[in-house]
Formats: sequence, structure tokens, C-alpha cells
Amino acid sequence: MKVLVVGNGGREHALAWSLLQSATVQQVFCTPGNGGTATLAGCKNLPFAVTDFGNIATFAQTEGIGLVVVGPEVPLAAGITNSLQAAGLTVFGPTQEGALIESSKAWAKALMQEAGIPTARAAAFENRQEAIAYLSLQALPIVIKADGLAAGKGVTVAQTMDEAQAAVNAAFDGEFGEAGNRVLIEEFLQGQEVSVLAVTDGLTLRPLLPAQDHKQIGDGDQGANTGGMGAYAPTPIVGDRLMARIVAEVLEPTIACLRDRGIDYRGVLYAGLMITPAGEPKVVEFNCRFGDPETQVVLPLLETPLDQLLLACTHQRLAEFPDLQWKRGASACVVLAAPGYPGHYPKGAPITGLAAAAAAGAIVFHAGTRLDEAQVLTDGGRVLGVTAIDQTFEGAIAQAYAAIPAIHFDGMYYRRDIGHRILPTRLQPKP
Repeated sequence: MKVLVVGNGGREHALAWSLLQSATVQQVFCTPGNGGTATLAGCKNLPFAVTDFGNIATFAQTEGIGLVVVGPEVPLAAGITNSLQAAGLTVFGPTQEGALIESSKAWAKALMQEAGIPTARAAAFENRQEAIAYLSLQALPIVIKADGLAAGKGVTVAQTMDEAQAAVNAAFDGEFGEAGNRVLIEEFLQGQEVSVLAVTDGLTLRPLLPAQDHKQIGDGDQGANTGGMGAYAPTPIVGDRLMARIVAEVLEPTIACLRDRGIDYRGVLYAGLMITPAGEPKVVEFNCRFGDPETQVVLPLLETPLDQLLLACTHQRLAEFPDLQWKRGASACVVLAAPGYPGHYPKGAPITGLAAAAAAGAIVFHAGTRLDEAQVLTDGGRVLGVTAIDQTFEGAIAQAYAAIPAIHFDGMYYRRDIGHRILPTRLQPKP
């Protein structure tokens, strides 16, 4: 089978890499892909943008693509699944109607309330003055969210009222484009955040290994929110009993509520959860696709052929699919970012040492890179994800950090405390 992966980030490199582990995958195409997918054996990049549905469909039909896997949320929210399915293609990823669970936080919050899913109290506003007035009655800290897609950066946890009002004003002033035309003001939840990704065919679901991400740019979870600076899986914070509760109290009611709304949801249902100090799971947000960088730590541990699992979802055969098989041990990923990220950052810096890092035992997933002739260059804020697998968390984290000194690009930045929630706090030495 030939598979087409839509997207150009670290998640898409990990998807292509994982798909190529399967004996039934002949070739993978990525559009537009990145420097990592361009140099991955068995993979070829295409020139189409993720929203160029017409050319993607024509290529997939002409090439005989057996499965299209959509990575990012933007094309899903724009209706890529609807468009490609209308062209007779098999697509893993929810329709535009299902993608509302990520593309509108207010819509998702209403669905959670309808389904009785545990989540934070919240209110949505399309008027600046009404939002500011509501804020004045709330306890601090408080969470301000742009309603639409903001690449993981439209969330502010405000510690002061001035900070909260500034976040509301920034959204309505257009900092996040149309995503900030409506804001959600939400109760702050205490606890630890956990990512639980499940694949579903709209009737049945299978949770993948639970992961934990590190959202803030700085060590000790300080500074601005990012798309994610590192992750590990399976997090010990979610044991079998808690996972069973998450499936029964969060994931299954969500799929059932989507069905009740007439939405046939086939793809990833990603629950961003807060596990409270009392051990209660509460939904912070839903996403409609694989997480990034969670995918870079979950998929390397998956032994079940990924293409077969995704096809079972698209053909609504997940109930008969065998239990998922996983490697023993743990996986950790450290993100290497460009200087200035998550703000403005340069592009075009040469990257060296990738082969040496791989020789040191790491899997280096490319996120923001491009290939210029034979040279890999930086091309985004999060540039690389250095992933390692070991029998223990300590070993996986240490192996990932041990491979990083081999890699260089100007201004390279990374957090030195990935895994601090599960291991004794100790910073990695400065490079």
C-alpha cells in the first residue's frame, strides 16, 4: 500500500517513520513534508500545501494512494476529509464537523457540558467589554483562551487581573487573527496535565499510551506557552485504573455525544487532561489529531502496524481489531528550538550532526526543517525532536540528552529538565 501523510512537522515525520515500519506499506508520500521526510528512506515529499485539496486529491487518485493520514488541525478544520472522501479516497482524520472539537473551544465546551464530561467552568465572549466585566468577578489565577486555532499559543494563565485583561485585549486586538474573535474565560485547574490520545472509528475507540508534554518555554515550567518543548510516555501518573476512568468518563461519552449530533468521527480524539491533586481527570481541551510532540514518544513504542490500525478506523472495523501491542520501557523526546521561539525566530541556519546523534542511539524527528540541495536548514520555531527509548524513564531521558551535543545550529535552545515531574529534579548541564 502507498500512504500519503499531510503536514510538515515533527508529528508528520514520526507518522511517516512509523508507517514505514509496517511490512504492508510500500511507500509514503508527505505533503509538503520537511527536511526529515525528504531524507527518510521510502518517503518522498510533494509540493502541495496542506489546504491544496484539489492537487492532493488528484495526486492520490493518480498514484493509487490507499490511505491518507492528515496530521495538522488546520486542514481538518478546513474540511480536507470531506473533500478527499468526496473524491473517493480513504482518509484517517475527522470531517470538518468533527474537527470543531478543536477549532472552536466554545463548541467543545458546550459539547462537554451536554455530555456531562468533567471540565473547568467557563464562559465564552464575542464582546471585549462583556469579557472584561466578567473577569472582574472571577478568582485568580484565571485562564484566557482564544476560541479558534492558534498553534498552541492562544492560552494565557493569568496570575493578576492586569495580565488577564491584557490577554483578553490581545485576543480582540487580533494577536491570534480570527482565532481571537471569541474568547473563552475558564476556571484555573490545579494538577498535572496529561495527554491521552485515542484512535476511533466513531463507534469503538482504543486509547494509546498516556504522555506528558512540557508546554512552557523555560525550565521549571516557566515562561510563555509553546507548542511543546518535550514529552515522555507512558506517564506513570496514569495507571490502569485511571485510564479506565478516562475512557469511561471522558472518551466514550464524547464519541457518543458526537454520534448523537450526527457526526461520524473517525480519527484521533486527543484529550488534554488535568489530573487534580485528588486524582480526578478533568478535560482542559480536546484536539482532533495526533499531538506534537506526544506522537514522537508514543509511536516509537507501538508494535502494532500503524497502517493497519488506522485502516481499521477508516473502515469502522476497530471492534474486531486485535489488542494493541507495545514495546516495554519508556520513550522521551527533547525539542530543540530556534532562538526567539515562541516569538520571532530566524530561519535558514545550517544544521549539523544529525547522523552523529542517530549513531548515539537517538531518533531525530524533524519539525521545522527543510532540505536545500544536500543541506538541512532550520525552517521553524521548533526545529527538531530528539527521541530515545530505553527500559526505564531515566535511561530514555539520559539517552536523549546524551545525543543532543552532537547537533548544532546557531542559537539552538532546549529545556534541560524534561521529565522533572517523574524523576528527581536535576537540570542537564548547559551546552
